[in-house]
Amino acid sequence: MTESASGSGSASASASQEFFAAYDALLARWPAGTAEIDVPTPYGTTRVHAYGPVGAPAVLLLHGGGSTGAVWFANAAALGAHHRVLAVDILGDAGRSVRGSRPLRASADLMGWLDALLDGLGVRSGALLGHSYGAWIALTYALHAPDRVDRLVLLDPTRCFAGFRPGFLLRSLPVLVRPRAARVLAYLDRETAGTDTDPDWKRLFALAAAGFAGRKLVFGRRPDAGALRAPLLVLLAGRSGAHDPGKVAARARAAVPHARIEALPRLTHYALPTAAPAETNRTVCAFLEADRADLADRATGPTAKVSPGRGGRPRRRRRRRA
Repeated sequence: MTESASGSGSASASASQEFFAAYDALLARWPAGTAEIDVPTPYGTTRVHAYGPVGAPAVLLLHGGGSTGAVWFANAAALGAHHRVLAVDILGDAGRSVRGSRPLRASADLMGWLDALLDGLGVRSGALLGHSYGAWIALTYALHAPDRVDRLVLLDPTRCFAGFRPGFLLRSLPVLVRPRAARVLAYLDRETAGTDTDPDWKRLFALAAAGFAGRKLVFGRRPDAGALRAPLLVLLAGRSGAHDPGKVAARARAAVPHARIEALPRLTHYALPTAAPAETNRTVCAFLEADRADLADRATGPTAKVSPGRGGRPRRRRRRRA
């Protein structure tokens, strides 16, 4: 494991320069004292952005597809007050992680990569926090290695409890087939309308989609969340266009009765985690810092209820005590 100030990418020269300029602009907004760590694994070298007290409980952050570990700039300071933040550039996605000779072909390879990454970081166990695609990886890993995951936080998780909305897939198709940066930016503007989603991140995401060669995300089956042992927080985007947040909440509650389910009613799927970071940080930090016994007590009490509705605009209600 080595610390470094730079890395290499797999994009063409011109696209790579533009992408990494946007990447470094986001990284410059991380708190002072952030360290860049390169961790060798059998699958390649993984870039990790580390912040917070060395020796504090670890929280590993897994970004959504195309976002890179730099996306957590607005969350690192709050999470790092009492934890060692380890934000990963997911191997196989855009960023400064570099694939090795052993390919990532299936979810089992992703699990092996995370095993090796945690070993290389010296983390025996800790919390996992993932958004979107990163949430699917986090939940899958929590089931794969339950003794290594103390708590699990899923931000508007996809492919975990429910499928995508058909309309979302149709809207996404043009940027998947012909992902030009301007087209991706216009798509993001529509998908994040009415939120304060960070423009620098949107630029990075667009460049990753349009110009980062060699991106190959690994997917697998929907996890059997009912076998989860770790305390769970599901934090939904109330206006998510990716899926019906009410359906996700209902299925998560049925599969994991001990789960804590909350919603940020004004946010959309792509708005997380850069929009309204204070709300996200407050909810996540309270969950990470709560006593485990308190989490069990709260899981049986009132929790945010997300009602399904058209347009992904749920209502938040409180259950009445019997």
